[in-house]
Amino acid sequence: MVSIDFIGIRSADATETRVATTPTSSSDATSAPRAEPARRRSRWVSLARACEILGVNESTVRRWADSGEIQVFRTPGGHRRFAEDELLALVDSGGRQPQRELGPAAVSRVRRQLHSGKPEAAWYRGIDQDERDALRPLGRRLVEIVDDYLARRSRRSDLEEEVGEIGREYGRELLRRDMPLSQATQAFTFFRRSLDETAKQLSERNRLTAEESATAREQIAGLADRVLLGLIEAYDS
Repeated sequence: MVSIDFIGIRSADATETRVATTPTSSSDATSAPRAEPARRRSRWVSLARACEILGVNESTVRRWADSGEIQVFRTPGGHRRFAEDELLALVDSGGRQPQRELGPAAVSRVRRQLHSGKPEAAWYRGIDQDERDALRPLGRRLVEIVDDYLARRSRRSDLEEEVGEIGREYGRELLRRDMPLSQATQAFTFFRRSLDETAKQLSERNRLTAEESATAREQIAGLADRVLLGLIEAYDS
């Protein structure tokens, strides 16, 4: 039977490096890029381009800019602009990049729920250690894919294909252990609900807009559907 290790992941704390910034005055809001120190001339890019480089959403970039973690200035029209070479150097150096939040947070939630004695976690009591060991690597990779998908760390089409294959591999592993499809689906539903609840919690903590939060949860649901379809496909083959 699927266990907590269905989404098990152990991740080291991400190292964060803050970027030194130059304090801005109120006049900066109407100054041109030339107001930047003469030590280097950078191409100034839009908020959308900054999101693409850093692999995060607009709310996250705005939050980092407002807290002084990345350099920013505003155009006369009030739009944010970012130094492209600074963003690229930051990514290349392994500095301030989004750490994996969803996986560890989801694991923590599932552990609490599994040991809560609630009826929806009853399936967990029938799992043996061999099953957990066999499924652990798949669970770890699955949560990594969800994180990478949301942060656009890799091509989404490639991640979607891999998610489907993970679902099929789950199905093959569970079939070898003669687990009924209904029981496998029950465990999957438990996992999916926990992942969705965790995503909602993180959206609130990271101050995502309602639209951004809904988009993230829709993307998670889409990936989860691919896992379930892959699992069922393995049972039907």
